[in-house]
Amino acid sequence: MTKNVDPIPTKTDFIRKTINKDLETGYFNGVVHTRFPPEPNGYLHIGHLKAISTNFGVAEDYGGQCNLRFDDTNPVKEETEFVEAIMDDIHWLGYDWEDRLFYASDYFQQLYDWAVQLIKEGKAYVDDLSADEIREYRGTLTEPGKNSPYRDRSIAENLDLFERMRQGAFPDGSRVLRAKIDMAAPNVVMRDPVMYRILHTPHHRTGDEWPIYPMYDWAHGQSDSIEGITYSLCSLEFKNNRELYDWFLDQLDIHHPRQIEFGRLNVTYTLTSKRKLRRLVEDGWVNGWDDPRMPTIRGMRRRGYTPAALRNFMDMTGVAKANSLVDFAMLEFAVREDLNRQTPRAMAVLRPLPLTITNYPDDQTEWFDVPNYPQDKSNPETRQVPFSKHIYVEQSDFMEDAPRKFFRLTPGREVRLLGAYYVTCRDVLKDEAGNVVELLCTYDPESRGGNSPDGRKVKGTIHWVSAAHAVPAELRQYDVLFSKPDPEEVAEGQDFLSNLNPNSLEILSDAMLEPSLADAETGSRFQFMRQGYYVKDPDSTPERPVFNLTVTLRDSWAKAQKK
Repeated sequence: MTKNVDPIPTKTDFIRKTINKDLETGYFNGVVHTRFPPEPNGYLHIGHLKAISTNFGVAEDYGGQCNLRFDDTNPVKEETEFVEAIMDDIHWLGYDWEDRLFYASDYFQQLYDWAVQLIKEGKAYVDDLSADEIREYRGTLTEPGKNSPYRDRSIAENLDLFERMRQGAFPDGSRVLRAKIDMAAPNVVMRDPVMYRILHTPHHRTGDEWPIYPMYDWAHGQSDSIEGITYSLCSLEFKNNRELYDWFLDQLDIHHPRQIEFGRLNVTYTLTSKRKLRRLVEDGWVNGWDDPRMPTIRGMRRRGYTPAALRNFMDMTGVAKANSLVDFAMLEFAVREDLNRQTPRAMAVLRPLPLTITNYPDDQTEWFDVPNYPQDKSNPETRQVPFSKHIYVEQSDFMEDAPRKFFRLTPGREVRLLGAYYVTCRDVLKDEAGNVVELLCTYDPESRGGNSPDGRKVKGTIHWVSAAHAVPAELRQYDVLFSKPDPEEVAEGQDFLSNLNPNSLEILSDAMLEPSLADAETGSRFQFMRQGYYVKDPDSTPERPVFNLTVTLRDSWAKAQKK
């Protein structure tokens, strides 16, 4: 192990306090070396963000190193596709493992050799009990287990059977290798846990080389030891397993990392169970793993979330010793805060209502310089937006019988068209059913740029798009996927699917955009003024762009903090 540079602690959570004490005493010789060890059996989701930011973040804070290791011990569920997606997502988040990419499968031979060592020392045995019988023999939280009838096999017989398991002589599920610890241990995990099972299944890296595979609990701690990890930072569900990991390391007498558990992050209106997320995808409740409603990093990327926003969200939630539940609105706040600083503005009319300026020249087009970053006064960048006789405004910006505090379009009232002119609604056209289909307005030619030379003020300012230049688009309006803060809270006889939000996706197929958005690159983010933040979706075509709603302009979480 190589000693780190002098640490510069930036946070004071319990993990860093432990590391600071170790550095003071010289424990681990001043080395801070962590790892993020995902299983490549699915896509990363918001729950993984806490583990990623904690392991990579601790290494960054102390000038240490963080490995990426795939704990690929179950070939039935693992795929190269997941490996590549996980690496891509971590890089997208801004973290880098440099040349420290490892796999538990790199250590299969060493793990096998160590298993043989334990057999020779009488600390492991081959068991012929079925999986159901092993569960039956294990006992309960209040009752001790009982020994397998195969527990006292001789060392020679165990070595012979384990070697034959290795050679593929037995069918799947017929035998396992178990550690010989204590079937009466208070911690059920310590009741002779399984170390190896027989699986005649090709592995995504080792092919058909191995007909037996190590269990996660056997491979995990030893993999950390092999890599010289000093701090095994993991979530609370591994707390009970720590005793087992320690036992294995102690019996083998090899490098012993310090395991520290932290609380999992849970977000309201969200599920992180891989099994349930898979069901949402495979049963067609969402449109794939990257559906913007999904809590996967893939989904959040497609929704327009930024790496900085997600990392800031992790900093806001902190590292705790207990599992936590945070409001989805806090995540939206982090996204909104980041996008507000850096995102250019544009105009889009979601539900168009035609407006004709009756006293504007029929064949005239004007171009207005509109600021791209009005939120940043130091950035003078502008774009040109066309203006003509026929424009679109939002249906919601007109009300025929408006209340006193409605400051948008209504008959006889003057409003400002953002960056263009003052207009006054003079007449309303309706169809046979009485629906408003067009507004007839007049404009003040002296108010060019949205300012009146006589100094009169108007209280209402609305956005608009020139009809002759408008780009037809599809806007996908996303909301939370579930209607209850806890999707698992269901009535008897129902499951989590009963809590799906029927309004989690609304598709607006008749939206009109200003022409500057036509050539925006996929993944480009904009604030559609007075609407929300949007990102251009990969489903876009040159003829018809598609934009996803990332987050609205409403900030319920920030308002709640001020109360």
